Amino acid sequence: MKYLLDSNTYIQAKNFYYGMDICPAYWDWLDRQFQLGLVASVQMIGKELRDGDDDLAEWVKLRPAHFIDNDDTETQWVFSEIVRSVATGDYNPGNRDNFLAKADPWLIAKAKTLGASVVTHEALLAPNTKKVKVPNICRQFGVQCLDTFQFLRELNAKFVLER
Repeated sequence: MKYLLDSNTYIQAKNFYYGMDICPAYWDWLDRQFQLGLVASVQMIGKELRDGDDDLAEWVKLRPAHFIDNDDTETQWVFSEIVRSVATGDYNPGNRDNFLAKADPWLIAKAKTLGASVVTHEALLAPNTKKVKVPNICRQFGVQCLDTFQFLRELNAKFVLER
């Protein structure tokens, strides 16, 4: 696996620029990238998305294999290191607790164990920030992090209308 997707990449694609009704090619392309072994996410992201009540939730329910296990020993070890670092960091308590309660630390831990990149819409913040953000934690743990558009360019995605 080369890329692991954060939940916000699915949600923003569905809600904005790659709506399932206006750009089904994007969703087909994601399926193809999964089949090639390049793209996935983790089970906890899958759970977050399945809990919705929309087309995305249905799409995710039909693709359980896209959301890989994140409970292996190595991932659990990295997860515990991330939790320890965030819990002892100088972060806003509410933001810290929200980050730790969600799938983000598991996504980063799994990416670290696989040598994969995390794809997210979150932006890197200044090092002295009080907010816990995926790109900052990725940087701290040596995990590459990029946004959806960098990801699409790296994989040479093309959504071309043919007549």
